[in-house]
Amino acid sequence: MTEDTHLPPALAEIVEDFHSVDDRERLELLLEFSRELPELPAKYGENYAASMEQVVECQSPLFLAMEHHEDGTVDLVFAAPAEAPTTRGFASILQQGLSGLRGEEILAVPDDLHQRLGLAKAITPLRLRGMAAMLGRIKRNIRQHLVPVP
Repeated sequence: MTEDTHLPPALAEIVEDFHSVDDRERLELLLEFSRELPELPAKYGENYAASMEQVVECQSPLFLAMEHHEDGTVDLVFAAPAEAPTTRGFASILQQGLSGLRGEEILAVPDDLHQRLGLAKAITPLRLRGMAAMLGRIKRNIRQHLVPVP
């Protein structure tokens, strides 16, 4: 897909998966991703909200932690309730598509990723903006990490 040439390989494959099915199946695919969101690592504990950043733009409660490594790679950790499958699905897409990449690679991901998935007919605009907010929050965190604010 030429429109996805700036996407990292794992994310490009996910976008391709969404484009290979019809609108109804895209929603099912999103729900499948929601079931694949990894469990929250034990180190975050039951009081994870205190050590994670809430993405308040999302309709459902979503918390994000980013683990920056010395080699420049970043791992994404999300906490979202099972009752919020679209939020969990978006989080899982970002986790699977971006974790393990260098910060610079994540910053290069187009801001319209949520539109590239082709979910506009299946998901409300408010929920799509929630995914855009997740990616925006990730990028903001990376920028702050790369150039710490004095």
